[in-house]
Amino acid sequence: MSHRRAVSLMILVTLLWSIAGVVARHLDSAHSFEVTFWRSLFNALALGCVLSLLRGRQLWHSLLHAGWPLWFSGFCWAAMFTAFMLAITLTSVANVLVTMAIGPLITALFARLFLQHRLPARTWLAIAVAGVGIGWMFGQEASAGLSLTGSVVALAVPLAAALNFTTLQHVGHRDRGEDATMPQDMLPAVLIGAVLSAAGTLPLAQPLQATAHDLRLLAILGVVQLAIPCLLVVHLSRELAAPEIALLGLLEVVFGVTWAWLGAGERPGDSTLIGGALVLAALVGNELLALRGPAGNVPRGVAGHSPAAWDAMARRHRPAGTENSG
Repeated sequence: MSHRRAVSLMILVTLLWSIAGVVARHLDSAHSFEVTFWRSLFNALALGCVLSLLRGRQLWHSLLHAGWPLWFSGFCWAAMFTAFMLAITLTSVANVLVTMAIGPLITALFARLFLQHRLPARTWLAIAVAGVGIGWMFGQEASAGLSLTGSVVALAVPLAAALNFTTLQHVGHRDRGEDATMPQDMLPAVLIGAVLSAAGTLPLAQPLQATAHDLRLLAILGVVQLAIPCLLVVHLSRELAAPEIALLGLLEVVFGVTWAWLGAGERPGDSTLIGGALVLAALVGNELLALRGPAGNVPRGVAGHSPAAWDAMARRHRPAGTENSG
């Protein structure tokens, strides 16, 4: 794949991710946990079909003989899927996307705490600036008497994503050190997460009130907005460097806020714009400096902030003999 085509596909991925907010704003009757349930269910059905075609019996074998990292990763995915849609129903699209954008920096911090990875000074600075941006946004909302529930729920997405990515890195390091020929397959964790999210929110979604119109929109969210870009990122993680994917992934914030503004009349508040500007400036600066690092030392993989982006790392742990399955 040419670099231009890979970049174009990554931009398409961010466009697909970004439609969640505006689509959710056009639902008729489905609210809160019911929205999460249907989206996760349609996502699970789509991923189950596609992964069964790509992996065959290996998919179900890996689920039956999975160790704790696969299930922990699955719980992280479930938390990400659930918290994202709940947050969308509780606060503005801009607040959710800006809060989620700090995911790569939280991941870097967790890697330092749990895996003893050394962080460059630029990343520590980016974490501090992004923290100021999020603190400003939350502080202004609190002082204005607005509910912080949606923003706090949205914060669960980058936290769960950071734990997930740190687990994947731990598995990767362990497999390379102990049994490089039989690495643990972590990709089915995405399917586990979708199933757990749907099962966990079903009791809270009662009574189900979604109309046929709502179900069509929720199917779009589960398949087009989540499952398809998830699989695309898996492939693109082999074509683009991590900082490049992270930078392109930031377009989701821009696209998502724009769609909500134009398609649902949801104008972001001044506090969100200021806080978001600080977060995006920190991320862009950090990733641009990473791209200017020593030639040939830029790792491939995903350091993006969207929940679906973390799936790319799981691709590194596919079983031997499936290199062309994606």
